[in-house]
Amino acid sequence: MAGKFEPKTPANLQPPKDDPITLEELAAATGVDGGTCYVAIKGLVFDVTGNKAYQPGGSYSVFSGKDASRALALSSTKPADVQAQWQDLDDKEKGVLNDWVTFFSKRYNVVGKVVGATNTD
Repeated sequence: MAGKFEPKTPANLQPPKDDPITLEELAAATGVDGGTCYVAIKGLVFDVTGNKAYQPGGSYSVFSGKDASRALALSSTKPADVQAQWQDLDDKEKGVLNDWVTFFSKRYNVVGKVVGATNTD
């Protein structure tokens, strides 16, 4: 039986990278004009380029080019919630955030880490 977060179609993922990615580089990776699209969670940068939901106009485009940790923990797509900091959240919300890290890790390549991130474990 597949695990709780296993994708329906197994993803062919590369080994995770720990390349430094600046906030400026992350902010530029929004998928505009078919370009690269990144979402960071807890300082890890995931390449979500192939998923239209994260592209401009997509239902999750608000997360693109940002560390969306807080919004994911809160299950929110409100732009005001798309922030890196999550440490003040309650244990249930922190658990939801960790579930999102697992979910993304099984679907998208980790291409690096946000330089200077203070929101890692």
